[in-house]
Amino acid sequence: MADIQREMLISHDSDETRVAFLENGELVELYIERPKRSVVGNVYVGKVKDVLPGMQAAFVDIGLEKNAFLYVDEVVTPEDLEDVPRRDIQSLLKPGQQIMVQVLKDPMGTKGARVTTEITLPGRFLVLMPFSEFVGVSRKIPNGERDRLHEIIEPYVPEGLGVIVRTVAAGVSEKDIVSDLEFLLRLWKRVANQAREGLPPEIIYTEMDLALRLVRDVFSDDFRRMLIDDRPVYEKVLSFLKKTSPHLARRVMLYREKIPLFDNFGVHPTIESALRRVVPLPSGGHIQIDKTEALTAIDVNTGKFVGKKNLADTIFRTNVEAAEEVVRQLRLRDIGGIIVVDFIDMEDHFHRAEVMQRLTTALERDRTKTRVTEFSKLGLVEMTRKNVTDGLFGVLTEQCPCCGGEGRVLSSVSQRIAVERRMREILANGRSAAYLFGVSTAAYEQLMAPGHNAVATLRSSTGKQVSIVPVDDCALTEVRVLIEGKAGVLQGGTESR
Repeated sequence: MADIQREMLISHDSDETRVAFLENGELVELYIERPKRSVVGNVYVGKVKDVLPGMQAAFVDIGLEKNAFLYVDEVVTPEDLEDVPRRDIQSLLKPGQQIMVQVLKDPMGTKGARVTTEITLPGRFLVLMPFSEFVGVSRKIPNGERDRLHEIIEPYVPEGLGVIVRTVAAGVSEKDIVSDLEFLLRLWKRVANQAREGLPPEIIYTEMDLALRLVRDVFSDDFRRMLIDDRPVYEKVLSFLKKTSPHLARRVMLYREKIPLFDNFGVHPTIESALRRVVPLPSGGHIQIDKTEALTAIDVNTGKFVGKKNLADTIFRTNVEAAEEVVRQLRLRDIGGIIVVDFIDMEDHFHRAEVMQRLTTALERDRTKTRVTEFSKLGLVEMTRKNVTDGLFGVLTEQCPCCGGEGRVLSSVSQRIAVERRMREILANGRSAAYLFGVSTAAYEQLMAPGHNAVATLRSSTGKQVSIVPVDDCALTEVRVLIEGKAGVLQGGTESR
């Protein structure tokens, strides 16, 4: 991993901010924020609307379109309830109660935001936990350095509060760490005061914008450089780093070239490929990614790859390539929740172990927490990956108005039958003698195809005057009555269609 060259690109315009992470020139992570930005990390004074004992949860009004969801295990109270065998949501919360909550997950689809009362305030080197007394250090930091950081921070943490030392604190001086803690303590004092004085629903702490958030949380000595194509964002990032990590400020550069930043680094083709269902593998195989509300299924196929030695070797090589590509796509698309990977079945236990090793090694570069199981008897590998936002797919796409998200539409014959059946119903129930129908262009072509003249058939079966015209904005099986009236009302050009 030491030979990986990491770069961060930040592109900003009036429509959106995009932050890309490159490893050896290849896009591995992309984050996009638009005017309707993420609310993850924001702290609100909310009001409990409903308490649901059957779900051991409550709905909290925090001022968003949908009420937020608060599960019983996310409720922290001053009372010592640790000895209670089973915590009861009704003993913790009451309708109308005012509480302070922080957003864990953005609203997704039909679900509201997921919130917690366990507030955390992140700084550059530390995370302050006002309702915990735990003092810890990131496990990604080597043991010797972890001990040094723990000895530095522990004497400064006030009683009743908790702190976690972040990965980027490795090698940082005592002065910088204590300064970060003092900033977080002042911030918490302000947030707590606003919580006491606020009227729900009200936001009392807003998380940083995307660019600063990722600079704060991710940018470190592991990155060779950062390029920013917008001067105000560049100056804001530079100012932040000069206060927190001055030695990193010299790695930040203002991009001045005429070619757009993302175009110059070839990012756009990778973004477009991240929206496709099928992702090719180097040897000719491919993986197929299908997302549902409950989970994401990833299927591995040999495709055009036929191998050179034998079937077992062909399958093994395809699975090895797939293991690394699966992780790359998880990071790039920011896929969360339950993930099931259907590798091609391997009889050789060594091959299985090697594929699993490639998968876990690739996951070490993923900042998002992931848990992986071993191969099941059916050759499946199950994972859970922390789900915070809708991911790249949710930001860049919307549900298809024709298929409703199914990925398939009615066949042309089914469309014709449905449209023709609807017109028959209208003619049978209508009292007028003449009708002009509007249908989609695709349906019109089917209805008027040689050998199947729907107009003649409808006239013959109903005895009514019928004409059909294509309408651009008609749905596939929609039928509109454009004109109806007495016989002869359609004369003048429309009947000949």
